[in-house]
Amino acid sequence: MEGAELAGKILSTWLTLVLGFILLPSVFGVSLGISEIYMKILVKTLEWATIRIEKGTPKESILKNSASVGIIQRDESPMEKGLSGLRGRDFELSDVFYFSKKGLEAIVEDEVTQRFSSEELVSWNLLTRTNVNFQYISLRLTMVWVLGVIVRYCVLLPLRVTLAFIGISLLVIGTTLVGQLPDSSLKNWLSELVHLTCCRICVRSLSGTIHYHNKQYRPQKGGICVANHTSPIDVLILTTDGCYAMVGQVHGGLMGIIQRAMVKACPHVWFERSEMKDRHLVTKRLKEHIADKKKLPILIFPEGTCINNTSVMMFKKGSFEIGGTIHPVAIKYNPQFGDAFWNSSKYNMVSYLLRMMTSWAIVCDVWYMPPMTREEGEDAVQFANRVKSAIAIQGGLTELPWDGGLKRAKVKDTLKEEQQKNYS
Repeated sequence: MEGAELAGKILSTWLTLVLGFILLPSVFGVSLGISEIYMKILVKTLEWATIRIEKGTPKESILKNSASVGIIQRDESPMEKGLSGLRGRDFELSDVFYFSKKGLEAIVEDEVTQRFSSEELVSWNLLTRTNVNFQYISLRLTMVWVLGVIVRYCVLLPLRVTLAFIGISLLVIGTTLVGQLPDSSLKNWLSELVHLTCCRICVRSLSGTIHYHNKQYRPQKGGICVANHTSPIDVLILTTDGCYAMVGQVHGGLMGIIQRAMVKACPHVWFERSEMKDRHLVTKRLKEHIADKKKLPILIFPEGTCINNTSVMMFKKGSFEIGGTIHPVAIKYNPQFGDAFWNSSKYNMVSYLLRMMTSWAIVCDVWYMPPMTREEGEDAVQFANRVKSAIAIQGGLTELPWDGGLKRAKVKDTLKEEQQKNYS
């Protein structure tokens, strides 16, 4: 009995601390400064670790790592410049060397598939997963790493799991209850309150530190918010600062439970990626949604898949064909504190969340950008590319023309023919 009473007291004390120092501030959108202190200590620790690593690593290795994080160093000059020396004379057998070189570079390390794996770090952040080939450098650094493991798994993980469980449970229960109410302004207000509160709790379960810029450009009702896509938590990051009607693919498991609950309280649009009939229905519903200026802005990720936050890939034109005002948003995560990228082909949702919750923190910047509309004589593809370029420039990301669907599908014949025409 004494053991049960002690366990009960510990549990009640734990929940009281969580309620008083985290949950209540989340409801009112305020911070007690605890996360700021934690981030300052973390930054100082990682700076010290970086200095120790640089002192204990041979200079040749440092130069090699700082020169390039890729496997090869390629010539980034355009193809026209590379072929300029081959023009003005007859064909020679040596002319094929240029094409062979480009082909081998693409086979060894192309610019597309590396966007579907975690970003390489220049300096180790004291997480084992980012330094598989870790070598002993110093006793002091090893002790700090061991202390970090204890803090992350024995202190932060239980706290974060508790917060995530509370946040997700409240979201499912709250949206289900609100969904039973008749359509009214009260229902909309309660739905926004539930979404904002639960998303703030879930962000704090990841020790999220978000810096919002240019808040005067926040998406307005009746508009369409488009952003680059790195992770499912992109939704949490944006919804912490405002509510959205979401559009996305139907998921199974934990994600599916959350989606089915959320759609009861808010007109989110979920569709099967493989069913084209649903796409036409989605387009129709989106047009109806933006026609009502009282409805929440629609949140769309036009890339259609998660990219590792180093680049922005092709935006699907469907989001830009329905008309309305586009509100671009650029999201950039800091990989030094934790990797936010979700490699869905490698990790399921629960495994991914476990990796996130055992990271140091999730730190990111969000830039709201001036609204954009389709110009006269501009088709949907050109408009999508213009918005994509603006997001890439603002977020400091590489702009790529390739389709993110290459993550799971083969290259389309049209893309192959386009490259062949360029070479010919």
